[in-house]
Amino acid sequence: QVQLVESGGGLVQPGGSLRLSCTASGRRFSINRMGWYRQAPGKQRELVATATNDGSTNYADSVKGRFTISRDNAKNTVYLQMDSLKPEDTAIYYCLADVLIFSSYTIRGDYWGQGTQVTVSF
Repeated sequence: QVQLVESGGGLVQPGGSLRLSCTASGRRFSINRMGWYRQAPGKQRELVATATNDGSTNYADSVKGRFTISRDNAKNTVYLQMDSLKPEDTAIYYCLADVLIFSSYTIRGDYWGQGTQVTVSF
């Protein structure tokens, strides 16, 4: 089984910055797509940004130009640099990994972190 742990959330004023990180751990596995989703109170969970292990990235329109996703494949870690934060960015941010687990045969599945709270407010 694979575990994802996020960190880096907190309270920041509008226009400020935060950097989230998510590290995957477990037995023998590999990760294809890895990324971030968020869920604000009363709203559905939405895509923020994703990155494949070959460097392809995808961003929600609402964060383009402000957020940057990056990966350290050797450390099984994905980062989300968030700049020019807005109050509407307030949400719980969840890490997602599309994982291949190598056991008696290969198993593929989506794994989620526990979430980290980001609050943008004065």
